[in-house]
Amino acid sequence: MAEERPIEEILNTIGDEHARTVLAAISREPRAAKELSEEVGLSLPTIYRRLELLQEHDLIKQRTAIADDGNHFKMYECNFDSTVISLQDDEYKVRIYRRENLPDRFSQLWDELGAE
Repeated sequence: MAEERPIEEILNTIGDEHARTVLAAISREPRAAKELSEEVGLSLPTIYRRLELLQEHDLIKQRTAIADDGNHFKMYECNFDSTVISLQDDEYKVRIYRRENLPDRFSQLWDELGAE
């Protein structure tokens, strides 16, 4: 995530029933928007709105796939494992655990250790 977002925005996103439905569906395997719409029974515009919202918070990733006929389409996959909400010094903190590749995670841990 390029910038920190207010806790309310993150909680509203995770609290949205349709966003959670989309996350649950793509957590099992990556899917195209049309597949998601058919699987979960939501309209395509609703699916796209939730995908955009989830992307804003870096909870999903997208990649371009190529169909057998040569057409390009986007596949969406979950980039989110869990969330921890804690209360520290009268302030709520949200920690989102995202799926990251190992070298990126190692670099992040190394940076965090150096900051201490």
